Formats: sequence, C-alpha cells, structure tokens
Amino acid sequence: MNLSFGVKVLLVIICTLFSAIVAMVAGFLSHSPGSPVSQAILYGGGAFAGCLLLCLAVLAALRVL
Repeated sequence: MNLSFGVKVLLVIICTLFSAIVAMVAGFLSHSPGSPVSQAILYGGGAFAGCLLLCLAVLAALRVL
C-alpha cells in the first residue's frame, strides 16, 4: 500500500497505545499481594515490548510501513 506519512505515524501510535493497554493488563494480572510492584512493572514492560514488536512486524509484513 502507498499510505501517506501521517497515516503511517497514526498506525504506529495506535500500535503503541494498544501495546500499552496489553502491558497494563499483563502487569495487573501478574501482580500478587505481598510481592514487590517492580516485578509486575517488569512483566508489563516485557509484554509491551513483545506486543509492539509483534504489531509492527505484522504491519511490515503487510507492507503498510
């Protein structure tokens, strides 16, 4: 596809926001009472990175980016 630069930036922002939501849910689900919060934050960060890379890989495979 031949998309304009603004649309490509919008798609990357949407992927970033979606990854942030996934990271918050993953961090919330991984947190257990009595454990340090830093473990949940680290788990959420890993989920964010993995989800963002997966989203961008799919967009690149579809030749959108």
